Amino acid sequence: MYTKSTPVIAVIGSDGSGKSTVCEHLVGTLSKYGPASYVHLGKQAGNVGRAAANLPFIGRSVGKKIEKTRVKVDKTHHTVLSSLVVGIFVIRRVLRFRNMLKLRQQGRIILADRYPHLQVPGAYDSLTLPTTPSKNPFINWIAKRELKAFKWMTHHHPDLVIKLNVSLDVACARKPDHRREALSRKIEITPKLDFGGKKIINVDADQPLAQVLAQVDKSVEKFMDEQGFKKVIKGETL
Repeated sequence: MYTKSTPVIAVIGSDGSGKSTVCEHLVGTLSKYGPASYVHLGKQAGNVGRAAANLPFIGRSVGKKIEKTRVKVDKTHHTVLSSLVVGIFVIRRVLRFRNMLKLRQQGRIILADRYPHLQVPGAYDSLTLPTTPSKNPFINWIAKRELKAFKWMTHHHPDLVIKLNVSLDVACARKPDHRREALSRKIEITPKLDFGGKKIINVDADQPLAQVLAQVDKSVEKFMDEQGFKKVIKGETL
């Protein structure tokens, strides 16, 4: 067990910026400093529909409705069903966030793929439901629960944020199945997020993968050294 609090390192960026690849690589880099855990703190919306589809008897129909409604939850208009889906996502995110905190308490270095924020409501990894009152009391109730959950999660700031900045053309080329307008909005929002003023490293994700990985490795190793963590190999501190 470490004598000091282990860091939480978050990797953020638009779809097509290479978050998953960078995270997979960084787990190995961080493991040189001690036990490290990868956590996903995004919506993982598609997984909910697939999980619901496996329920006995009603699973298939519910799963189809959730998957059909999933495309609506980022829009201005929300139905009771779409709000219910949002509520399911929020519960899952809170459970994953609590698990992340538990892992950190156990002395594990945390690498987070995405991180919740309240800086730009409605943007990716932020609130889905509007904070303005709806005519439907159930939707209002879900919205209040979502806001409360995000206030709690965003009270815990990451120690280091790695921003993968990608151009729109490159993101579209890497994610041809994604809508250009949606990618454009995410790319535009990314520079505006600071997650409470913690240390931020900006990476040009248009670069070849080898260069991106080399840059994030160098930045993370420098950060860990600054925090007083040393590389450990076979029980020996370097």
